[in-house]
Amino acid sequence: MNILDEGLGELFSDPDPDAGRAAFRNKDRRMTRKLMPLKEAVEKFVKDGDYLGIGGFGANRTPIAACHEIVRQKKRNMAFAGHTATHDMQILCAGGVIDRLDVAYVVGLEARGLSKYARKAMESGQIKCTEWTNYCMTARVRAAAMGVPFLPIRNLMGTDTFKYSASKMVECPYTGKKVVLMPALYPDVSIIHVHEADVYGNARIRGITVSDLDYANASKKLIITTERLIHSDTIRNDPSLTKIPYFLVDAVCEVPFGGYPGTMPYEYFSDEDHIRAWLNAERDPETLKRFLDENIYGCRDHEEYIMKNGGLKRMSELRSLELMLSKEK
Repeated sequence: MNILDEGLGELFSDPDPDAGRAAFRNKDRRMTRKLMPLKEAVEKFVKDGDYLGIGGFGANRTPIAACHEIVRQKKRNMAFAGHTATHDMQILCAGGVIDRLDVAYVVGLEARGLSKYARKAMESGQIKCTEWTNYCMTARVRAAAMGVPFLPIRNLMGTDTFKYSASKMVECPYTGKKVVLMPALYPDVSIIHVHEADVYGNARIRGITVSDLDYANASKKLIITTERLIHSDTIRNDPSLTKIPYFLVDAVCEVPFGGYPGTMPYEYFSDEDHIRAWLNAERDPETLKRFLDENIYGCRDHEEYIMKNGGLKRMSELRSLELMLSKEK
């Protein structure tokens, strides 16, 4: 294949499908109970230096409880897929977890503003970055899910994003036209928050899934956090609702309100006051340190974090808000 041009960015993961398959061969495909506390799942499956994938999109259905636990356990030197990463990116940067980043959409918390600490971490060189677009990241994870080393696409050409990516422009062997190759992305571990799951890992998601189903197929290890556990008979009664099958999953963790302070579609709305408190705390290093001590390091788990921030009363308010907004749509 004739390579016409290539980006300057560093490739932070191995796109070789045979390397991915070597990991997948070791995955236990039996339908066994995988239920465990989130603390145990992070200790067992998230390692220093791993490449981390996070499910959800923006502040929607993001596994925030898992992000807190990763910070609480002081995981280090991880690479991260910045595929519309907002509050999750903010948390991981504040905890010093990541040092390599595939950038599509990061730092910004959408209409809420920019994370000063995440921005500082990137601008200082503390985190090495390679640039992509959201579609690029989707194609990269899709390639891994398909078990191929790359997928050809037709965007990026003529842009600085191509220049600072790790993609390659080639001549199509069929048409002679230019295409850009997206290298497959096989995360060492991904974490996806879902609405319902059984103890074996069969998971249901309501609403958009974005790239989560591809992450589930592409990841060497997969942790599912769920709003609630349901009986496996319920799964069997309507298997068409299962988005992620058990044989892809390594751990299941029941974490009610596990996406808080973000939005869980059809469950609860985001706590905009608390997200604003995060952004305000980042204005001063000492204030941020106290904020992290209170909300992450000083909390035994996600339940204690929620109790410190309004408890079930606040969760009930956010449930009502989501219900009201869902009806308006």
